[in-house]
Amino acid sequence: MTKNIVTVGGGTGSFTLLKGLKHIKGVNLTAIVPSTDSGGSSGRLMDEFGHLPPGDIRQCLIALMDDEEDSLTMRNLFNYRFDKGENGLKGHNFGNLFLTALTEIFENDSIKAIKAAGEILNIRGRVLPVTNNKSVLVAEYENGATLEGEHSIDEPPYPHDGRLKIVNLYTKPTSTISKEVRDTILNADLIVTGPGDVYTSLCANAVNKGFSEAMKKTKAKFVYVVNLVTKYGQTFGYTSSDHVKEITKYFGKQPDYVIINNAKLPTDILKRYVLQNDYEVINDLKDLKGSKIIFKNVLSNEKIVNAKGDVLVRSLIRHDPIILSKLIEKILNESI
Repeated sequence: MTKNIVTVGGGTGSFTLLKGLKHIKGVNLTAIVPSTDSGGSSGRLMDEFGHLPPGDIRQCLIALMDDEEDSLTMRNLFNYRFDKGENGLKGHNFGNLFLTALTEIFENDSIKAIKAAGEILNIRGRVLPVTNNKSVLVAEYENGATLEGEHSIDEPPYPHDGRLKIVNLYTKPTSTISKEVRDTILNADLIVTGPGDVYTSLCANAVNKGFSEAMKKTKAKFVYVVNLVTKYGQTFGYTSSDHVKEITKYFGKQPDYVIINNAKLPTDILKRYVLQNDYEVINDLKDLKGSKIIFKNVLSNEKIVNAKGDVLVRSLIRHDPIILSKLIEKILNESI
């Protein structure tokens, strides 16, 4: 019997997760992505054309493409980022431009454009924006300050203190999940969120009206993959239990399974993170009532190289997609 796996998130975290999950046999795979990305190429295109931001959608589409050699050129094309063209193209990603053009062709219907892109790329699964409504992500901090826009929350502008904790996250105006997303959550056998920026990639989905309600009703197993390092401006000083508390708060449901890396992170990489005020996530979770904690070496040995022309801060170290997918397959089959 075919089972339904749903991922919730965006950015490189979902990209990594989907790269592994697409190899699991006998599953329908759906990626739910946030609709509030306002940074880099996505933000510029959203401002200029008024469509849903394409960046997270593009990354998930690429992750779900075949790994065969004949797909390599298309994957490289969709990943290509222009590093020339001061008056327009510099910083833009070809895949983002492609999705924007498709949306224009389908008369501003982003959903039809994403479906068409998936067919063109022959992806293994589907990608759904969490909402069809345009909205801005807003974070309220413990000192009463607020920041508007995913990019400002992700990379706080000076003089905002990135060590402050976020106490409330919401969209402006209020946005509601699509019926397709609601049905996807309710019909899922397993839902996975993480790794990824807790507020701008993961909880940015959960703050849409109807999301947490659907999570409470679904019978799906709920899995959370804890990040490897903290994020200045979002999770500065957060331990593994802090991460789980925030996911539970916004998703409306405590994870049934929590995956935590137990491998030592490379010292040279950690030193580079420290320069960004980011640090290794300290694990203070040995057990948690209602959840099964899985400690595993889920660290990737892949060397991360950012594309030319990319102005955003990217992760320097990532989870291993194959190890993650094997763990999640065991959870799906109740063999762990």
